[in-house]
Amino acid sequence: MPFADITGHAQPISLLQATVCNGRLAHAYLFYGEARIGKLMTAVRLAQALNCEQPSQTEAQDSCGRCRSCLQIAARTHPDYFVIEPDPKAATPQIKIEQVREIEQQFVYRPLIGERKICLIDDADRLTIGAANALLKTLEEPPGDSLFILVTSRLQALPITIRSRCQALRFTTPARTQVEAALILKREIPPTDARFLAVFADGRIGEALTANVADVRARQQECLALVQPESLLSSGTILSAAESLAKTDRGEETLTWLTRWIRDLVIVIVDGDHDQLLHLDHITDLRRYAQRADIDALLTLLNDIERTEQQATRHLNVQMALETTFLRLREALGLVPAGAAT
Repeated sequence: MPFADITGHAQPISLLQATVCNGRLAHAYLFYGEARIGKLMTAVRLAQALNCEQPSQTEAQDSCGRCRSCLQIAARTHPDYFVIEPDPKAATPQIKIEQVREIEQQFVYRPLIGERKICLIDDADRLTIGAANALLKTLEEPPGDSLFILVTSRLQALPITIRSRCQALRFTTPARTQVEAALILKREIPPTDARFLAVFADGRIGEALTANVADVRARQQECLALVQPESLLSSGTILSAAESLAKTDRGEETLTWLTRWIRDLVIVIVDGDHDQLLHLDHITDLRRYAQRADIDALLTLLNDIERTEQQATRHLNVQMALETTFLRLREALGLVPAGAAT
């Protein structure tokens, strides 16, 4: 599939196409920005554009998306295209030095059928120290017919030595209206569902395109049940729910849903743009809560949740985070006096 099928990112794509047409392609690129907004897809399209057997004849260099090379790159079976990524099944997903060494051996030889050899490194911030050092040596003296594309959503976690050897391209989050339009066009879903998924994904086009509407709405209902007064008024119910959720893989997801619900409530309280509401279908309930809610307490709670998540990216105590959020939320909603134990 060509660049034209990517939602948003017109500026970095135009720059890449221009450099390809002018023969001024860098030996290494670093695509950075929020997770699941189209960086990886753009990297794959660049690899296809460079090795396409039937490229477009227009000024903008692009692939056909249908030839043998394009299909092989999409399937990761092209002999001149290599992908390095962390093992998602590992307890601590990392890119190991052995993976980089294997690429080094492959890049000793000239391309077999394509114009150049291409290595795509996804989640490049997961490189171990040894792997980063090995990659650095290759980036300092790259083979003339090679291209490295590093992709990351955590730029600061990538060693400065690696960053300095790449041409960095920043990818910004696509507008909600762009994501919504893409969903209607590509998934052929009703506008109401497209809007809901677009707001839910918060610009993450990759997540919006793959999310199941029914599953997402089911998760929404689970969250809404947790913030009902009858649920929040009982400390026993709160502690039981937090313990139960923490034992599943939905604990952090529930915390995210709670955060989104609190943000929606703040928007309603300040009479903000209702088009940004994820829970727009439940505006009546939000307005009811808004009448008694303490906005300062809600904003402080949001900031504290975000700070907790940032400080505990790997070892977040989900149960404690949920318990604290529930207990503080009921106080902020005026359901119990501040500091109440039951």
